[in-house]
Parts: sequence; structure tokens; C-alpha cells
Amino acid sequence: MKTITKQAAKKIVKWKYEPPYSMYNMTNDLENIQELTDGSYFAVYHNYELVGYFCYGANAQVPSGMHKGLYLNQNLLDIGLGLRPDLTGKRKGYHFLNTGLTFGELNYGLSSFRLSVATFNQRAINLYKKAGFSDVATFMNKNGDKEVEFIVMVK
Repeated sequence: MKTITKQAAKKIVKWKYEPPYSMYNMTNDLENIQELTDGSYFAVYHNYELVGYFCYGANAQVPSGMHKGLYLNQNLLDIGLGLRPDLTGKRKGYHFLNTGLTFGELNYGLSSFRLSVATFNQRAINLYKKAGFSDVATFMNKNGDKEVEFIVMVK
């Protein structure tokens, strides 16, 4: 993995997930490009092809979870991830997730992780539980004009 380049960021913001996962779609604007290239996001390549990304730290936290104080434990590394839409649902997630966990442990020195996932995303929740994550809290977060429930999970 390596930090996301502007070229990779421009590809990622064009990824389009089908409903209900479309809430993970980004807009192709300068703000998203700048966030993706701020040094906390890392691109994952397979055979020189961009297949996904991970982010670590504050950018992996959901705003309402921050306001509720759910990310105060500094002994946990927050992790966020995105797998290219055409690769989702094809049993590639476990290996992909473990790649990000190993990278996080080696580069941030923490072996305990925290992530937040929308409760409707049962596919991801099942993956995280298989990888050893467990639920610790739930909260609501505004996404556009609707409220979405999230679960905070730790490993």
C-alpha cells in the first residue's frame, strides 16, 4: 500500500455503489480529492490495478460518533475502508480487511482497531465479526436528508 495519489483519488471519487450502498459514493469535488490525498488514506493495488483503499485515524470516524465521544480511546486505531464496487460481494473482503489491519498495526503500532459501519450493511458487519470485531455502541448520523444508524465495532 502507498498513500493515495491525486490520480488514484480521481478514480476513487468516480466509483459508484448500487443502493443501498450508494451512501458510500463520493462526489468528484476538490474537498474529497484533498481528503483522500491528505496522507491518512492508502491505496491498495493488485496486479498494478487499484482495488481499494484504507484510511486511519480521524478520517475513519463518523461525525456523530465523534460528538457522542465514542472515539476517545486512543489505544484503538480507527480504520475505514473501501473496496472497488465491482469487487464487493465476491468474498474478497476478508483478505482485503486483513491487509489493512496488518498495515495499520505495522505503521501505527496499535494492534487493537475500531471501525464504524452502517447497520444496514449486514454484508460488512458479517465480515467484521468473522475477523474478530464485536459491537460496542450504536449511534445515528445524518447522511444527506436522512438519519442512518451506525455500529461502532472493536477488535
